[in-house]
Amino acid sequence: MKYTTSTACSLTTSSGVLFFLFWYCFCGMLLPANLAFAAESAVTKSEEQQRMDTIRYGTETEIAALIQTLKSERSSNEASSQSKSENNLDDELIALTRNTRNQHILSGVLTFFGDRNKKGLEQRAVKAIEERDDEAFETVMAAIDYLGKVKALDALGPLEQLLDAQEAQFMDVAFRALGRVASGGSTKNKDDTAAYLIDFYTYENPPDQNRRELIVALGETGSQTGVSLLSEIAGNSQERGVLRMAALEGLAKIGDSSGLDGILEALSSTDPNVRSTAVAALGPFSGKSVDDAILESFRDSYYRTRIGAASAAGTRKLTAAIPYLQYRAERDEVPNVRDEAIKALGAIGNAEAKLVLEELFTERKHASRIRIRAAEMLIANDPGTYLEKVIVELDEAKKAKQTSLYNSFLGVLSRAKTGKIETQVRRFLDSGGVIEKSTALDMISLNELRSFAPELRTLRDDPKNTSLARKARNTLEHMGLE
Repeated sequence: MKYTTSTACSLTTSSGVLFFLFWYCFCGMLLPANLAFAAESAVTKSEEQQRMDTIRYGTETEIAALIQTLKSERSSNEASSQSKSENNLDDELIALTRNTRNQHILSGVLTFFGDRNKKGLEQRAVKAIEERDDEAFETVMAAIDYLGKVKALDALGPLEQLLDAQEAQFMDVAFRALGRVASGGSTKNKDDTAAYLIDFYTYENPPDQNRRELIVALGETGSQTGVSLLSEIAGNSQERGVLRMAALEGLAKIGDSSGLDGILEALSSTDPNVRSTAVAALGPFSGKSVDDAILESFRDSYYRTRIGAASAAGTRKLTAAIPYLQYRAERDEVPNVRDEAIKALGAIGNAEAKLVLEELFTERKHASRIRIRAAEMLIANDPGTYLEKVIVELDEAKKAKQTSLYNSFLGVLSRAKTGKIETQVRRFLDSGGVIEKSTALDMISLNELRSFAPELRTLRDDPKNTSLARKARNTLEHMGLE
C-alpha cells in the first residue's frame, strides 16, 4: 500500500480525533468532582472576601447593611468567642474608621463595636470628642457611648474636659460614660472620678435634666467617696422621685454599709416607685432589719415592690424568703413578679429551693412560662441532675404538639453544661430538623464536644442550609478544629 500525503494527513487527523475523544472522556470523569471542589472553595472563600471588599470599597449604605448582617449572625449563633473570619472583618472595620469622617460609617461601626464591648476604636473615639467641632453630632455621641462601654481609661481626661465645657447636648451621655469608665479602673480612678462628680453636683449646679445622669454615674464608679451624697439624696423625702431612685440604685452598686440608713428611710416613701427601688437596693446588705424589710415588702400591693423584694432575696440568698417566693411564683397576678420569684429561687439554689423549682417545672398544669423559667434555673444550677427530666418534658411537649413550649425547652437544653449531654446531641444530629441541629451545635460548642468534629464538618460542607453551615464552621473555629 502506498502512503500518499493525503493518507498521512487522514491518519494524523484520525489519531488526533481519537486522542481528543480519549482526553475528553478522561477529563469528563474528573471534571464534576473538580468543579464541585472549586465551587465549594470559591463559596467558602468568596463570602469573607466579598465582605472585605464591601468594607474597603462599599458605600455607607452597603457597609451599614453588612454590619446589620453581622449583628444578626452573631445574635443567632450566640457566639461565646469570635471566629477568625469575624476578627478579620473587625480589623478591616478598625482600619476603615482611622481616616474616614463619614458620620454614618463612623457611628455605625462605633455602635457595632460598643454593643459587643469590642476594643480597638478608642483612639478614634477620643479624637472624635476632642475634634467634635469637625465631626457630626451622631459620631460624637456614638464615640462617647463607645468609650463608656469598653471602659477606656484613657478617656477619663477627655470626658471630664467635655463635661467642663458644659455643652448641653453631650452632658447626659458623657456623665454616663464617665461613670462606666471609672468603674473599670483602680480605686484611685474611682475615687478621683467620684470626687469630680461631687464637685460638679455641688458647685456647677447642673440643670435638672442632667442631675439624674450625674447621680447614676456617681453610683457607677463604685467608690465609697460617693456614699454620703447618695445616701442624703435617697433619704430626702423632699427630693424628686427619679433622683432618689437613681441614688438608691447607686448605693446598691457600691454596697457600703454606711449607705443602709438612706435606703431604709426610703422604704417608707409614699412614692411606690421609690419604695420598690429601695427594697431592691437591700440586696447587698445584711442584718435582721434588712431581712425583715425584704419579707415585709412581699406584701406591698405595688407589683414593682414585690419584684424588688424577690430580687433582693435572690441577691442575699435569703432562705427565709423561699415560702414567699413559692407563693409569688405560683399565684402572683403579675407575670414579671412570677419570673423574678423563680429567678430568686434559682439564685438561692439550696435543696429546698430546688424542690420548689422542680415542682414548678414538672407540674404540667402550670403555665408554660412558669415551667420554662423553672427549667432554666434547674439547668443553670444542676444540669447533671435535671437534664433527663427536661428531655422527658421536651418529648412530651412535642407529642402534645405544644410547639412553643417545645422550642423553649430546646433553648433550655442548649445552655446545659454537662458531660451527660452527648446522647441527646447525637439524637438531634441524627434525626432532628434544622432547629434541633442548631441546638445540637450550641450544645457542642458550650460543652467542647470535640468528638463531633466529623459531623460538624459534614454540616459545614452542606450547601442546602447556609445558616447551619456557617454555624458549624464557627463552632469548629471556636473549638480550634477548623
